Amino acid sequence: MITGFIPLPGRWLRWKMFCRATFTITGTKDGRSEPVNVYSHLLPGSFLLGPPQLQAVINYLVRSGRYDRIDGSGRVLSAAGQTTLEVTNSRVVL
Repeated sequence: MITGFIPLPGRWLRWKMFCRATFTITGTKDGRSEPVNVYSHLLPGSFLLGPPQLQAVINYLVRSGRYDRIDGSGRVLSAAGQTTLEVTNSRVVL
């Protein structure tokens, strides 16, 4: 259990409580772009957002008609390390 709190060189803490995700995502509707805060569509207190959950939020936003498409990039820091991902034409690409 103690090793879960020891950071590996070049990585954040490995315990799942310390997992994080940061995204810069832009939604486009009728030719206008605006930033999208995906965390506003999650339960309060949620801070872990992996690729499948991000794709589910993006699908909801596009199907609801709020945006025509969503694009952007980000990274997920988790117990497994850092993963960079892209959102292209409303699809999450690892």
